[in-house]
Amino acid sequence: MMIAFIFSMVGTVVFTKMIKSIKVKNVIFIPLVGMMLGKVVGSITAYFAYQYDLVQNISSWMEGNLSLIMSGNYELLYLSVPVVVVGFIYANKFTIAGIGEDFATNLGLNYNLIVNVGLGIVALITSVTMITVGNIPFLGLIIPNIVTMYQGDNLKNSLYHTALLGPIFLLICDIVGRLIIYPFEVSIGMMVGTSGGALFLYIILRRAKNEG
Repeated sequence: MMIAFIFSMVGTVVFTKMIKSIKVKNVIFIPLVGMMLGKVVGSITAYFAYQYDLVQNISSWMEGNLSLIMSGNYELLYLSVPVVVVGFIYANKFTIAGIGEDFATNLGLNYNLIVNVGLGIVALITSVTMITVGNIPFLGLIIPNIVTMYQGDNLKNSLYHTALLGPIFLLICDIVGRLIIYPFEVSIGMMVGTSGGALFLYIILRRAKNEG
């Protein structure tokens, strides 16, 4: 978990530096840059997996699957509970920091501290979830965007809706995955990836239509 946390933290810092160096900061363009960076990291991972004959292990581990979670394999998720509480406490400050460094500094906010706290929260929750469940694509991308569409950009107000809509969406995908080819099961990662990809395209087209 510590190794996953360290690499998650490093990856988040690299992503943040990339975003700062890019002048175009469209709302949809930013997650696309993150996806691109993720594919680059995935390619490096695949290279080492080939070198050490671990391709099958990496592929199965990276595919999110809730059916493999049993007693003794999920307790690390409890570590994310206090981190989520800290996220709620800092929610308003994250909203201000998201407007921009100059604006946040003018309001007396320690911008670097808030950003580092946010990075730590994201890195820890991501690493714990990843080593417990595996990769679940698009979930952290589409759910906040959907909530923002009807709730606005105030993070403290949207956190409750995100925390409720995310598990509901995940539960629906899990149920459909268990029933669609019963008695066999489609992994939760594949179900969320398929439906999440379609929803992400819808969000892109909707924004493009509104901006046009």
